[in-house]
Amino acid sequence: MSRSYRTNVPQSCFADEIAIDFPAVGRVVAGIRDAFLGETEGSDVVAADVSVSRREAAGGHVVHLALPVHGTCPACGGRGESWTEVCTACDGTGTSLFNHPVRLALPAGVADGATFRFRLMSPQTGHVRVEVRVAVQPSLV
Repeated sequence: MSRSYRTNVPQSCFADEIAIDFPAVGRVVAGIRDAFLGETEGSDVVAADVSVSRREAAGGHVVHLALPVHGTCPACGGRGESWTEVCTACDGTGTSLFNHPVRLALPAGVADGATFRFRLMSPQTGHVRVEVRVAVQPSLV
């Protein structure tokens, strides 16, 4: 099983259709997206690709991921400094990269290209949107 991670993937659900066909409802859709899905336009998404065998896809499989997410620097508490010195742990940014463990249960019969979207929450990062795309590898016969 192989994994790859991407961050800051833009999410533009229906953006083209709204802008071209229904420009007057763009603000309404943005409000609905934020209220219902907790998504704001331009918010960051941590994306991961997971590769599984045909056998794992057919029978269901549990995938363990360590997703890289940005959060508050534990050394300076997000201030970027400690008294008058720049925080050396985060180089003054106030953020650090954390590997957040995730256990994702893929259902039996998961299809190649299936996408799972969910949100994480941890004390260091707050809410983080995640998108996991499944690739089913061809059989080696």
